[in-house]
Amino acid sequence: MAEPLVPLPAIEKLSSRVIRVLGGNPGKFTLQGTNTYIVGQGPKRLLIDTGEGKPEWIKSLKSVLEDEKITIERTILTHWHHDHIEGVPDLLKASPDTKVYKHDPQDGWLNISDEQKFETEGATLKAYHSPGHTKDHMALILEEEDAMFTGDNVLGQGTAVFEDLATYMKSLNGMSKQFKGRAYPGHGPVIEDGPAKVLEYIKHRKQREQQVLDVLAQEKAGGWTSMDIVKVIYKDYPENLYIPAEQGILQILRKLLKEGKVTHDEGKGTWALSGKSSL
Repeated sequence: MAEPLVPLPAIEKLSSRVIRVLGGNPGKFTLQGTNTYIVGQGPKRLLIDTGEGKPEWIKSLKSVLEDEKITIERTILTHWHHDHIEGVPDLLKASPDTKVYKHDPQDGWLNISDEQKFETEGATLKAYHSPGHTKDHMALILEEEDAMFTGDNVLGQGTAVFEDLATYMKSLNGMSKQFKGRAYPGHGPVIEDGPAKVLEYIKHRKQREQQVLDVLAQEKAGGWTSMDIVKVIYKDYPENLYIPAEQGILQILRKLLKEGKVTHDEGKGTWALSGKSSL
């Protein structure tokens, strides 16, 4: 059911101040690979994310640095997932003076606070704390383009996974109001109308939530388990997708439980509408 992946080159200049370097790690969850971005217009530039330590990535990065005659002054990591941070050792081996920034950093790295600015020639990035995909997740607003590096909260193709749905929805809502231009995602192609894509994500999540409520409104002998709900909502999808889909349904059910819209019988593992739910 997944849309075919758009082919992306290993290195591509996306604007006068943004160069994308793929992480060399294509896969089921990474799509064409992790996007890393060189940002700026002068001899010293910023780097967003570092891939997962694949030799193809550092080879591509070095070729850009040589061709453009530039260095990486600072690297900014959007979140802790391995496919965004494990290229740091290779980067520091090639560029020992590069400073590494991440919200809630590891030893030797520097912290990123909400609204912190990173300035370089031709580019200003403003950090926007946007938890949901992970607690430490930071999006970055590129002020000169009114664009946003969305990390893994919003992808160029497909939908994103998240740790906590209520937190994620709050972050998406905030992100939609922070910029008006492009979105440069953590995976997949550039999104020309970034805010529209963020709103599309919000709409999709609300539709899924309503689908869960609609299923629970139907009578079922023995009650509804999370997998029962998956089998109704995803009935037109291959069965091998049911188990990963269940994780998303459970996230929705937990959010609805916190809001008092559903009840959960832990003994039976079943879910039901509560009196507070309105359809």
